[in-house]
Amino acid sequence: MENLTTWISQNAVDLAMQIGIAIAIFVIGKIIARMLANLVKKGMQKAGSEPILIGFVGNVSYGILLVAVVLAAIDSLGVNVTSLMAIVGAAGLAIGLALKDSLANFAAGVMIIIFRPFKIGDYINAAGTAGSVDEIGLFATMMHTPDNQRIIVPNSGIIGGNIVNVSALPTRRVDLVFGISYDDNIGQARDIIKSVIDADERILKDPAPVIVVGELGDSSVNINVRPWVNSADYWDVRGDLLETIKVRFDEAGVSIPYPQQDVYMHEVKAAG
Repeated sequence: MENLTTWISQNAVDLAMQIGIAIAIFVIGKIIARMLANLVKKGMQKAGSEPILIGFVGNVSYGILLVAVVLAAIDSLGVNVTSLMAIVGAAGLAIGLALKDSLANFAAGVMIIIFRPFKIGDYINAAGTAGSVDEIGLFATMMHTPDNQRIIVPNSGIIGGNIVNVSALPTRRVDLVFGISYDDNIGQARDIIKSVIDADERILKDPAPVIVVGELGDSSVNINVRPWVNSADYWDVRGDLLETIKVRFDEAGVSIPYPQQDVYMHEVKAAG
């Protein structure tokens, strides 16, 4: 204890200077790190990057710079930084292996934000589910279904499969099939369908609606009906066309036949 007191008294000035230099390096370095991180954020804002990506990159940049500042401050105290970096690196590897699934979701989230396969408000089919996008996070994407169920989908599941963005384009084609009896007049049925389509102002004139016989089925003549609408009107127009055309067919005596199957019964006489 007496030797320690003697060493401190003899080296107090040098120790105080080293500690002061370390504190100065940390304080000044922290200020510079914050300034550089803010410059990175401003550059990304000018480039039109997503706010969530700007915040993440800015925070990561600041964290990396701050680690460098801390190491520089420790090095000024005479501590072996090389050994410390090796320990930090080994700890980082262990943490990375433990959190590999989370890191995969994180990497997928960054890809979604950068490449923008969809945006908030879009209706998508991805990772075996479908819904409207509420929030795009770095680890998961939040959606809700048409019946208002909340869905939280890991980003790796989305980026690892097919993504169908239903809302990406301004227009959509409504694909309907109406089956009529072989005894009905195809021209009459086509005229009824055309009159219903022409009366609906939500249906676009260009591209022009298509009304064609698509198949001679087992029990019906199937007519394909393919009008184009604005994406926002898709479900309303689809439901209205199904109902209105069915009503008009009933009024005109055009039947929509049920699938039919003929069954023949053969009597087998027992052997006498």
